[in-house]
Amino acid sequence: MSEVVQVSENRQNPNKEMTLIEHLDELRRRLFRSIIAVLALSIIAFLFKDLIFDNIILSPREPSFITNELMCKLGVYFNMPSLCINTHSFNMINILLAGQFKAHILVSFVIGLMIAFPYLTYQIWGFVKPALGKRQITNVNFTLFAISILFAIGVLFGYFIIIPLTINFLSTYEISSAITNQISFSSYLSIITGIALATGLVFELPVMIYFLSKIGIVTPQLLRKYRKHAIVVFFILSGIITPPDVFSQVLVAIPLYLLYEISIIISKKVYRQYLMTYGED
Repeated sequence: MSEVVQVSENRQNPNKEMTLIEHLDELRRRLFRSIIAVLALSIIAFLFKDLIFDNIILSPREPSFITNELMCKLGVYFNMPSLCINTHSFNMINILLAGQFKAHILVSFVIGLMIAFPYLTYQIWGFVKPALGKRQITNVNFTLFAISILFAIGVLFGYFIIIPLTINFLSTYEISSAITNQISFSSYLSIITGIALATGLVFELPVMIYFLSKIGIVTPQLLRKYRKHAIVVFFILSGIITPPDVFSQVLVAIPLYLLYEISIIISKKVYRQYLMTYGED
């Protein structure tokens, strides 16, 4: 009872220094809230099985998917048939007795985690907030907002751009006509979830550069020096996952390049503040 009263007093007086036990108790409560949020959202996702699988997970392989339709229209407009992707849907197989059930649980958890991502960052922010000053609080508030928005944009970019192009490339790739593809649902699912999470994290590049510049590890000069190398890497990555045409490669590479340029601008501003505070080595 006395511990609860003590924590309540600390909330009323945020300037009061918390003990180690109180910090651990605060961390425990925020972890508990985060776990409950992810589990609750995962259960909700589990209940909407038909919506999630038929209209979201399996949709990018269908010719009627919005990206596939747009790419085919662009192919007709520019007289480039190679732009038309996923013109034929394909069936998948499940070779494990509990495979579909495990996939249902996995997808529900991943979706719950994605939806809860802003709330998780808020809980982390609530834990570290008492140790920050007013100016730092303002900066972190904006950073948390940027993290959530960039993650959502990255997931959507992966889902509507990267995933359809990847499905088209991998489902049509063959090393011999004597080999028939029998695509397992587990392999399809791992690619879908992996790409969505990966692009969500890749789009956090400006935030990562912000913090690295804040502590002086990354400088705008360093980013400018390796700009050409980064462009080559972006086009190599886009060339791997897209059809063999320049248009598709540019479609994927441009957003990655824009993220890099935004990161340079952020690094320039933050690193200037770093030099004003600590000076040059």
